Amino acid sequence: MSIDDLPIRDDLRGQSPYGAPQLDVAVRLNTNENSYALPDEVTEAIGKALQAELRDLNRYPDRDAVALRTDLADYLGHGLATANLWAANGSNEVQQQLLQTFAGPGRSALGFGPSYSMHPLLAQGTGTRWIAALRDPDFGLTPAAAREQLALHDPDLVFLCSPNNPTGTALDPEVITEVLANARGMVIVDEAYAEFAREGTSSALALIAGHPRLVVTRTMSKAFGFAGGRLGYFAAHPAVVDAVQLVRLPYHLSSLTQAAARAALAQRDALLATVEAIKEQRDRIVVTLRSRGFRVADSDANFVLFEVGGDQKTAWQRLLDRGVLIRDVGLPGWLRVTAGTPSETEAFLEALK
Repeated sequence: MSIDDLPIRDDLRGQSPYGAPQLDVAVRLNTNENSYALPDEVTEAIGKALQAELRDLNRYPDRDAVALRTDLADYLGHGLATANLWAANGSNEVQQQLLQTFAGPGRSALGFGPSYSMHPLLAQGTGTRWIAALRDPDFGLTPAAAREQLALHDPDLVFLCSPNNPTGTALDPEVITEVLANARGMVIVDEAYAEFAREGTSSALALIAGHPRLVVTRTMSKAFGFAGGRLGYFAAHPAVVDAVQLVRLPYHLSSLTQAAARAALAQRDALLATVEAIKEQRDRIVVTLRSRGFRVADSDANFVLFEVGGDQKTAWQRLLDRGVLIRDVGLPGWLRVTAGTPSETEAFLEALK
């Protein structure tokens, strides 16, 4: 028996689930994880926080995760309060909840590709019609181009990714303000990699106070090195938080997840200490590849997109044969590599020769 023998939805037939290869190789630089293990003081703090929750696991967790949301608001700043924050199991669940609330059957969502491949998958899973607008050939996006696509398609919800995945470059702030001025519905700015942005890069968080239809999604998976903890969140007008609670599952964040995330936030100085080291390796990759004649996209993230000058599948396999796993994002002629530790960067650069 196979999936095709089951009465699944017609629009899911022939589809493949999202996922990157999880292979046992020496150097894994394909999923934009933080390559640095958590410091001992952080693991001890998280361990104590989890231990304190164990005796009460017979009780449901705080359904609204108020203490966690308060800590997240404190971390983000920008005048945000508990009522502006919402958290879930990774930014993917956050974005799914937003689609369930503001999109869904009979409505549409628009994104500018190439961008995060989960956005159209989340749209499909919620019965939302996906509109695939395109970036410029150099992967850029201008305010005029964005405005033109909005006028053409009139979507109910718009996804913007800044820094963009898989290209790595942050959006010009004028693009975001232009979209906010012309979009009829909700505007979601995915800032999963915001902590890695180059100096002077602005965040859409600064725009929330004046734009009630703006939502900025973030994650603790990348800069915090908390990918296994699965904690994503968004900042928006309190009315958006109230609306999303109409579709969230009861007790969707476990007591253990909330406790671990709060402990990690309390240790944020230690966790975020690796960000600058990762940015150094990212910039090292960009400079080295360009010196070798590769075309490389500017990056404000913890990864680099580069052109291989041929079939990316062949290049990907040759690197894998040398013990280095990077990401084929399906962009013809291009591959993406995560910036890891200095030794991982060295292994990648040597294998690429």
